[in-house]
Parts: sequence; C-alpha cells; structure tokens
Amino acid sequence: MAGGTTILVGIGASPGIAIGRCWPVDRRKVRTPKRRLGPDEVEPELGRFRTALELSEAQLAEVRHKVAEAEGGSAGDHTAIIDMHRMMLKDEMLVLEVQKLVREERINAEWAVKRVVRKIKGAFSDAADEYFKERRADVDFVGERIIKNLLGQQVDVEEPPPEGAIVVAHDLAPADTALLLHERKVGALVTDAGAQTSHTAIVARALEVPAVVAVGRITTLADKGDWIIVDGARGVVIINPTAGERADYEVARERFLEHERELLRTRDLPAATEDGVTLRMAGNIEFAEEVPSLLNHGGEAVGLYRTEFLYLQREQLPTEEEHYQDARRILEALAPRPVTIRTFDLGGDKLPAGLRAHAENPALGLRAIRYCLRQPEMFRAQLRGLLRASVHGNLRIMFPMISGVAELRAARRVLLEVREELKREGQDLPLPPVGIMIELPSAAVIADRLALEADFFSIGTNDLIQYTIGIDRQNKEVAYLYKPLHLAVLRMLKNVCDAGRAAGIPVSMCGEMAGEPLYALVLLGLGLTELSMNGPSIPLVKRIIRAARADDGRLLLERLLALTAGDDIEREVKHEMSRRFGGLLEHDAQVGPVSG
Repeated sequence: MAGGTTILVGIGASPGIAIGRCWPVDRRKVRTPKRRLGPDEVEPELGRFRTALELSEAQLAEVRHKVAEAEGGSAGDHTAIIDMHRMMLKDEMLVLEVQKLVREERINAEWAVKRVVRKIKGAFSDAADEYFKERRADVDFVGERIIKNLLGQQVDVEEPPPEGAIVVAHDLAPADTALLLHERKVGALVTDAGAQTSHTAIVARALEVPAVVAVGRITTLADKGDWIIVDGARGVVIINPTAGERADYEVARERFLEHERELLRTRDLPAATEDGVTLRMAGNIEFAEEVPSLLNHGGEAVGLYRTEFLYLQREQLPTEEEHYQDARRILEALAPRPVTIRTFDLGGDKLPAGLRAHAENPALGLRAIRYCLRQPEMFRAQLRGLLRASVHGNLRIMFPMISGVAELRAARRVLLEVREELKREGQDLPLPPVGIMIELPSAAVIADRLALEADFFSIGTNDLIQYTIGIDRQNKEVAYLYKPLHLAVLRMLKNVCDAGRAAGIPVSMCGEMAGEPLYALVLLGLGLTELSMNGPSIPLVKRIIRAARADDGRLLLERLLALTAGDDIEREVKHEMSRRFGGLLEHDAQVGPVSG
C-alpha cells in the first residue's frame, strides 16, 4: 500500500480493462445454527426442509426466466449452470441424506444440510481436474441457498449495481452472476475465491466482461464507492488508484479496445500463412453460452465440447434423451461448422452420487474411456443420443484417454453396435468421423498405429505434458516443472503429427498450448491442421499465423529438436518470436502500465 493505493494480484479470468466504483455483494458464509429436536418436532422440521427446497427451486426458475428474457427468449444460453443447481436440489443424495439426519439424529434441517453438503464436497476433493475441484463451490452455493431459505434470509442480489460498477464479492453464485450480468452492464467482476473454471469466470468470458478471481482479500480492503481498476488479462486489481494511475489505465483501456478491434478485423479471414498453409481456428467450450463469444472472435468450429457437467451431482445417470437434446442444441447453434463432442471423461471421483467408488489416485485410475467400457449401458446412452443428434449439424465424436489400439477398437465397436440398434429402430444414421484424444504418452508413442484406425487426432497438451513429465500441474511445489517446450514433449508432438500426416488424417490441438501466441510458430512447424482454444485467444493467434510462414516454423522446430535443455528451447522460441512478431506480442502483454 502506498498513498492509500492497494495493488492486488489474482487469476485473470476474463481479459479486458475496467475502471469504476466498487459495488460490494455480501456473500459471506451464513452462520448455521445447530440444535436438537424434540420427538414432536421432527415432522414439522421435515416440512420446513421441503418448503425451503421448493422455494429454492422457484427462485432459480425465476432467475432462469429473467436470463432467458434478457436473451430474447433463448432459454439455451447462459442457463446451463443454473439448471445444474436446480438438478442438485432434487439429488437424492442431498434430499434423502438430510431427511435421514433429521429423523435419526433429530437435528435441525439447517445443520443437516451443512453436514450433507460437506460430505458431497468430499467426493470432489481428490479430483485431478481443476474443473471438478471447482464444482465443490456449486455444492456450497446450493446448500447455502437452502439454509438461507430455512432461516428466512435474503438469498439473491437485493439491489442491482449501477451500470459500469465493479462488483466485488467473496464468490458469486451462478444466479448472482446471471442477474448481475444480464440486468445491468457491470464493468467487471472481482472475487476473493474462484478459478479459471469457476462459473464466474466461464460466464464473464462468455459475455466478455473483465474478471479477476482468487484475489484473496478484496472484500476486506475495498469499500462501497472506492475507485477500482481491473486488468482482467493479467489478474491485477488496484484499489483507490491515484489520478495518474487512472489516467494511465484509461489510455491502456482504449489501447486494449483498439487492439481488440484491430484483431477482430481478421475475424472472417482464414488463418492462412504467407506460404499458403491454412489452419482451422476452433474453440473449447463447456456450455452453450460460450458459443456467441466463440463466433464473435472468428471461431470456425468447436474443437472440444466437454460433456461432463451433465453428470455432476446426480443420483441417476443422464438419459439418452438428455444427451440428444444437449448435443442438438450445440450442433444447431454452430451448424454447418464442425463440432467435436468428447464422450464423458469421468472416473471414481467424478460420477453421479450413487455410482462413486473411492480411488487412491483418480488421475491414473478407472476414468474416461476405461470407465465407459466397464459401464456399457452408460456409454451406449450417450452414444445413442449423439448419433441421433448428428442430423442437426456437423458432428465429430472423440474418445478421451485412449492408451492403445485395443481401447479404440472396443469403443468403436460399441458405437457401431449402437448405430445398428438405431437402424433396426428405423433410424438409418451415417457414422460421424470418430477421433481420439492424444493425452497419454503411450498413445503418442504408438500414434502411427492409432492413426490407421482413427479418423482424426486431437492432442490434449494439458494432460500429455502432465503425464509425460510426471507432475501434478495443480501442485505449486512442482509447477515449475510444467514445461510445454520440454524436449520430450516436443518429440511426442512431432511423432503424433508425423503419424497423422502419414495416415492422411487431420491432427488438431485442444490443450492450453494451442492458445498461447508464443507457441504459434512451433505449432505451424509441427504441421497441425486445427488449433482449438478459448474464443478470445483466437484473433491474436490467427494474426500471428497470417504473418508467418509454415516453412519458417519447420526450420524453427528443427533447431529446437537439436537442443537439449527445456530452458534453452524456451529462450530460442522467445528470441525467434520476438524477432518476427515483437510488436504483436508486446502489445498483447502490455495492456496496462503496472509492472511486476
């Protein structure tokens, strides 16, 4: 703190610069009372719980209605996370467990809800995937809503903030985020908690509102009416900036917006190099609300649509019809563009409540395609839904975590059986292209054999790097070892791309490495045919590709493969990219005047 100014750093969740007045949203944890019930109080208490559930459902339905109205009646956009919370209210693990505690231990409903929420959250605690770790917060939000309704407290945001306000909260529930971003055009969102995969981050990116999460203590330092600067690209938040800082950031904001406008001028142009090589620019999405942002930034396809959210916090598996409706919605929104839907990547820690099994190491256990092949009815329901939906757009099906040819053959066999079933039922459907995620070293090493039996490859660099180097990328103690340009990683990437090229199948990349501008020339050199990333990353990566030559990328790759140490490889890439595209990369990095 200097001269009353405080600079905080969190996670940049949605890029952009905002300057406005602080509007705090009170999201402190509710104090949960605990008391014993007399024998004659049990049934009335169960009645209170049922009433709180009904009220919670009605509130979320009203929020969903308001959001759909704001979207011009399109119920499909910006509602998936709210619908997930509504499903949680009906989850038997939640409802029956609370009722059981009230009856057997004769404790009040508030305390019973708190205990059951704690138990459900434990199921996510060992998840390897940050997305599923973040779903613990969703369980918290649902439990808090029920408890507040039991206590008769205000649940949703009471008063909408003024336009351009900087909303500050410990964390924001999906209902809060939806109302704040649809009822008023707020300037930015800042939260103490959260992650890149939190609902606040997802919706903020979808609506292109600057956001910084995981700041840690913004709610204790910022008061209502304080001036705040938010730099969503770098995760910087400045409370009570000086007049000079505000003026600097006003200039930086205009520069950022002009830079965005300049990049978007190529939105409808192909990502074609100067020597005639064209890549398809695709997007990674988890919810339908991300589609408009993807298209606005020049996305030509969906390279990865994750389906896991359909399974979260449910006692029963999603039905074939639910799979069909979800896939249809995405396919119709993108048609005729290709949409690659990944079959569910679930394991012992990421399953509907009634089907979980403890796993000592879920990242290496019975998950993804391994689990699907063990639970064929679960797998078949999704595949039937996907095949039925294929008539509504340009579908590609992708299997995750394939480790060898036997798994790919087994998965394809189930798909063909399902297709024959549908044909006997009168639905003669063509077979969509079927590809695999290359995210295990075993798959990368035998890519030449896999390429003979897959229609396309998609490289998931997040897991491939993690498994190759043997680190947990969420573990801060070993995060320094996470190096996308490690020689072993580069050799594996080259092997996969060479195998795809030899077999005549396309090879895309859908990991975070694809959206990093610094790596664009290396990826060109590898010969990838598609890059899939979050929508806002597309324009800059496309601009670099359009200013590059694929031949230069191949020459750079040769030089990198001749080096040994990861640090030397990184230095060579940075030097080459700075020499060729310094202006573009520096502009992207320097969106604001704060350093350090």
